[in-house]
Amino acid sequence: MIEEFADRWALVTGSSSGIGVEFAHRLASRGMHLVLTARREEAMRELAGELHTRHGTRCEIIPGDLADPSTPARLMEEIRNREIEIELLVNNAGFAIAADIEATDTQRVLDMLQVNMTSLTELTYAVLPTMLAREHGAIINVASVAAFQPVAFMGPYAASKSYVLHFTEALWAEARDRNVTVMALCPGITRTSFFEVAGVPNWLKKHSSQSPEQVVRAAMKGLDKRRQYYVSGWKNYILSLAVRLASRKMAVTESMKYFRPKKKKRDDKRTNAET
Repeated sequence: MIEEFADRWALVTGSSSGIGVEFAHRLASRGMHLVLTARREEAMRELAGELHTRHGTRCEIIPGDLADPSTPARLMEEIRNREIEIELLVNNAGFAIAADIEATDTQRVLDMLQVNMTSLTELTYAVLPTMLAREHGAIINVASVAAFQPVAFMGPYAASKSYVLHFTEALWAEARDRNVTVMALCPGITRTSFFEVAGVPNWLKKHSSQSPEQVVRAAMKGLDKRRQYYVSGWKNYILSLAVRLASRKMAVTESMKYFRPKKKKRDDKRTNAET
């Protein structure tokens, strides 16, 4: 399927780091031109220069924060103004928050839900009707293995990725007979800045993980097979099946051991109370 994308345009969100950067490299190596969007403009400009040098890729850079509800519409308007037709949308932007109830920043959670769900949904519906009308195109929505179960201390994140998975599978069923593929990518632990942003910076040191290259390679394999969802890595796939066999109570209580915040020492609490 990827051969159909040569000399066409892809929109990659969250394209300044991690999996988004790897998607940009992978698609450029297959002849695609790219619309890059993320908050960090300088990082995207460096990436665009590298892709042009290596592959002759044309890159359009449109900075924006998808936590801002106005960004998706502004992004699509700018794409239309530049007379670009999107053949492949990669909704990669997203982040997580790990915290107990008392330490949760509600506004930060709402920003996360805007990025992970609402902006993803708006961008999907912005490009999908045109793809269906011309009967070719594809969308990759990045979910997570967390989409298959509730995760204590990361409840809103896991719920948002469950939404992405179910939303994407439903669209896959509607679009599959019209030569358009909508696929959810479900990576597990990946070596990016994801866990630092989530507030658990030492997580990667304690667990096995995949590289962004492995994740994106799996994504393209799944897209080529026109799958409705694709889990990167056989261990992650087994995990996604195992939680279906466990009771819902067991699945969520077992998840508590992964992201439970460390308890502060009594002396720390006393010091904080005195300041």
